Amino acid sequence: MTAIRPPAVAGLFYPAAPETLRFQVCAYLAAAAPATTETPPKALIVPHAGYPYSGPIAASAYALLAQRADTIRRVVLLGPAHRWFVPGMAYPQSSALATPLGTVPIDRDALAYIAHLPQVQALDAAFTDEHCLEVQLPFLQIVLSDFRLVPLLVGAADTENVAAVLAALWGEEETLILISSDLSHYLDYTTAQHLDARTSQAILALRPEAIAPDQACGARPIAGLLREAQRRGLRARLLDLRNSGDTAGPRDRVVGYGAYAFA
Repeated sequence: MTAIRPPAVAGLFYPAAPETLRFQVCAYLAAAAPATTETPPKALIVPHAGYPYSGPIAASAYALLAQRADTIRRVVLLGPAHRWFVPGMAYPQSSALATPLGTVPIDRDALAYIAHLPQVQALDAAFTDEHCLEVQLPFLQIVLSDFRLVPLLVGAADTENVAAVLAALWGEEETLILISSDLSHYLDYTTAQHLDARTSQAILALRPEAIAPDQACGARPIAGLLREAQRRGLRARLLDLRNSGDTAGPRDRVVGYGAYAFA
């Protein structure tokens, strides 16, 4: 494998100029730095909109990784397939993913380890113009020192199928589980607040069955994480819950963003 997949949404969802991108991400992280030392998370849920909209919320999760920056060597990153029907879960055949900050190597050994699972397949087309995984990479590149990525897009996969993949890749301290998902879409501000609060309650209670597809675009990867978190005795913590009406948009049609840590 030698192909490096170029960025699809640099200049759209986040700055294409490396210096501007680095400055922006570092500013988000500095603003979100926790006031006290928290238990380093095993897993995170983070939003994936354009940085002016969801960047501050995502930063509240990534800022917690500072304590683990030297130990995390693998990031298992799951998000919803927005542009392509995926009958299960898909991974690219590339050797690395690129951003303006450089390349992120893909953990091909990890993908080979789960390739026998019937819900997992190689499907490059699913990654064409897909943003949900890519927008997480600059944060990871700045926060972590050296890591490999296991990128997976989730389509028509049920909770147990997703949980089985996470279980296979769970690892120890060297592995971070990262779920990329926004919450409600295109509701008015007040309605979105109520629905997102209900979704947050389900996430914090580890209740995947209480999260419908209209509550989060990444409802399926979230559900898989919640199921595996149940089995492993993890607890969820809310880090930030806002919507685009709070950050960079009007309030008549908003998108919800939440950040959560699991330890």
